[in-house]
Amino acid sequence: MQVLVMYFSKTGNTEAMAMAVARGVSDVEAVTCVIKPVAEVTREDFLAADGVVAGSPVYFGSMAWELKRRFDELVDTRRQMGDKVGAAFVTSGHHTGGKETTLLSILQVFLIYGMVVIGDPLEASGHYGPACTGPPDTTAQEDAFKLGQRVARLVKKLK
Repeated sequence: MQVLVMYFSKTGNTEAMAMAVARGVSDVEAVTCVIKPVAEVTREDFLAADGVVAGSPVYFGSMAWELKRRFDELVDTRRQMGDKVGAAFVTSGHHTGGKETTLLSILQVFLIYGMVVIGDPLEASGHYGPACTGPPDTTAQEDAFKLGQRVARLVKKLK
């Protein structure tokens, strides 16, 4: 079983969150994690994943175009992605910077791909997914870790 953590990061903040998600995935026995910047994600990476966690900075209340472009390029894989797990995380530069709308923009893609969409677990914030403003603090990294664990556990249940 495999989970792909894909992200776009300009400042390193989203990458730091991606690393925390990946640690959470790797914490679950029998689930491997592939972590890559979105520019390096191949069609094979995407299709081989039993779960995909995508991360983006907030740009005008939506995901970075680099992430959206990759989703658009892989649209022909939709029928093969059905019933796989999808989750998201984001970072922003301002506390009112559109984090929830950006999370939803990513989760909408996963819904269109036919995936099983989840938010972060109740022991984190229990919302759409982990988010932070600026560099991720300890709480944001813990929430990202818990999301990784949740995705990996659900992948195991669904397999």
